[in-house]
Amino acid sequence: MKVGEFMWGIVAVLIVLWLLGVITANTIGGLIHILLVIAIIVVLLRVIRGDRML
Repeated sequence: MKVGEFMWGIVAVLIVLWLLGVITANTIGGLIHILLVIAIIVVLLRVIRGDRML
């Protein structure tokens, strides 16, 4: 498995968990939002810096 595929898998899982947090409106939803924002920032930084995703 390539690193890029692994990263996209993590992003997909975070999006699903984020949607579950929005739907259920539990307190864990705040944590999911924070994790989603961190994942987006990491992806954007990699794109901006031009890092190759193997």
